Amino acid sequence: MTVETTSLNGATVTNVYQRGLDRLVKHEIDHLDGLLYTDRMRSGVLPIRVEEYWQTGRAWAYDS
Repeated sequence: MTVETTSLNGATVTNVYQRGLDRLVKHEIDHLDGLLYTDRMRSGVLPIRVEEYWQTGRAWAYDS
């Protein structure tokens, strides 16, 4: 994902994010736009509670 921003001195800065970091950056941009992750979920799908992942022995993974 490529993100273009403006620095404090007015210069345009372009950054490229990949893998999990791009998802994290998009998540934070969504917050700036007033969106929560539940706003992006498919209709009828409920969020999975954190307790269901807690101490399962599995690392958190993103689908590619």
